[in-house]
Amino acid sequence: KYEILANRMRELAFLNAGITITLTDMREKDENGVPRSETFHSKDGLKEFVRYIDSSRIHLFNDVIYLNTEKQGVPIEVAIMYNNGYTENIHSYVNNINTIEGGTHLAGFRTALTRTLKKYAEDEYAKELEKLEKNKVEISGEDFREGLTAVISIKVAEPQFEGQTKQKLGNSEARGAVDSIVSSQLQIFLEQNPAIGKSIVEKSVMAQR
Repeated sequence: KYEILANRMRELAFLNAGITITLTDMREKDENGVPRSETFHSKDGLKEFVRYIDSSRIHLFNDVIYLNTEKQGVPIEVAIMYNNGYTENIHSYVNNINTIEGGTHLAGFRTALTRTLKKYAEDEYAKELEKLEKNKVEISGEDFREGLTAVISIKVAEPQFEGQTKQKLGNSEARGAVDSIVSSQLQIFLEQNPAIGKSIVEKSVMAQR
């Protein structure tokens, strides 16, 4: 089916910034005999991908939080946006394979995101959090992920997938690498962009309330 192939080619173009993929269907031609064709190319890769996924939503801020580095021989790329909704929407990939059921890399990302945002909130907005605690309310990890849209893409030399369909990553080193990178890089980003940090914390407080 053309649509299935087109979606996959678009996905691969987003995951590999700079490459150009052309899909041509020789079965389907117009009145001039020209076949149906589509070209996929992404200059900004994951940053464009997360905007594409989140295009129909109202965003908390226009910037994409983007991390691209390597840890323990594992290239890690992450793009994050926040919208005014309350659902979590994370897409994870290993070696360009969509890990629909997540795995160790996704677990590392969630742990790091929660811990880093919680610490940032406690350091920067202590008084606001104290008011919540007096009402016996505490912000949880889920609150920090409400309205989150993210794409995680890592490359692993010897991936260990669980199950025949390769939908869940089992490599233990991936968890530590993603956790470490997201923690350190996200903390730096928040310190450099306090307005974005504030909007995420306020959204989380609102989600809890």
